Amino acid sequence: MPQVTPPPTGPDAGPDLPDACRRFARAAAAAGLPVAIVVHAQLTRTAQEAAEACGCGVGQIVKSLVFRTRGAGRPVLLLVSGANRVDENRVAALLGEPVERPDAAWVREVAGFAIGGIPPLGHARPLETWMDEDLFSHSTVFAAAGTGNAVFPVAPLDLLAAAKARRARLA
Repeated sequence: MPQVTPPPTGPDAGPDLPDACRRFARAAAAAGLPVAIVVHAQLTRTAQEAAEACGCGVGQIVKSLVFRTRGAGRPVLLLVSGANRVDENRVAALLGEPVERPDAAWVREVAGFAIGGIPPLGHARPLETWMDEDLFSHSTVFAAAGTGNAVFPVAPLDLLAAAKARRARLA
């Protein structure tokens, strides 16, 4: 069984909760999404690491991936099942222009969080958000909560609403 801190709840939960997690918790509360953040002793930056820490299948992990459109340079957040790989051609068709993976510094600037801990909402600037259809085959999924070792469980439909995401096949 993984070593975890007791799950803090609420917008400012837990004095030991990292600042990035508290920022996410405030954003979640503002969006009407109650969260119970679990900070693991081990890293949860990859879908496999997160699945092992959460004791679930890789498909239940929400990968929060920031892409940039090539033409307009706008940031787009893709919430993708951990079992899937983004089909960039499919995403380009949805967005009307090709996409690319930006560098980590650009991602941190627009998201306000480091890669591996990007939550599905609460970003430094508004991000157009799309959610992978395959996540809806689970009653509960686990997403990053602001750091590379913090996650929270959530029902996919609740996440869709709170993140103001659009549902689509992304893989």
